[in-house]
This record gives sequence, C-alpha cells and structure tokens, in this order.
Amino acid sequence: MNKKELFDAFDGFSQNLMVTLAEIEAMKKQVQSLVEENTILRLENTKLRERLSQLEHETLAKHSSKQGKDHLESIYDEGFHICNFFYGQRRENDEECMFCRELLDRK
Repeated sequence: MNKKELFDAFDGFSQNLMVTLAEIEAMKKQVQSLVEENTILRLENTKLRERLSQLEHETLAKHSSKQGKDHLESIYDEGFHICNFFYGQRRENDEECMFCRELLDRK
C-alpha cells in the first residue's frame, strides 16, 4: 500500500468516525430527552396517585357519613329520638323533635 492509498484510507476512516460520532451525539440527545420526559411523567404519576388516594379517602368518609345519617334517619322514622337529650327514648305520638330534626337537617 503506497502513501496515497494509506492517506485515503485514513481520511475515509476519519470521515466514518465523524459520522458515527454525530450519530452517537444524536442518540445521546434523544436518550436525554427520554430521561427528562420519564422523570416528568414519574412526578406527575406520583402526584396523581396522591390525589386519587385523597379523593378515595374523601369519598369513603362521605359514604360512611351518609350511611350513618341514613341509619339515624331510619331510627327517627321508627319513632325514637336521636338527639343528645332524649336519645333512644320513644317519641310520644311520633311528634317532631326540634333537636332531632336539627341533627337530620345538617349537611
């Protein structure tokens, strides 16, 4: 191999190396972009899970509160007091009790 052929081989190898380096840099940028997107999505996912847990807790609290209120209302409808003053005593002639009504009308 003469000097010109050797120089041309080195020049071709150098150009191939430059193309490969450019491809590696492009892949590096793409991986960096994917890592950043993944980090953002992980943070968003964590926040959404926390919010979902909070909503489930609130829904459960509302549901159990509504069940309790429904239970008290059924006791009252059966003719018993549910207020602090006369709890468990029978209402005479199923008359309304303003204390019991106040409890039932609360939101």
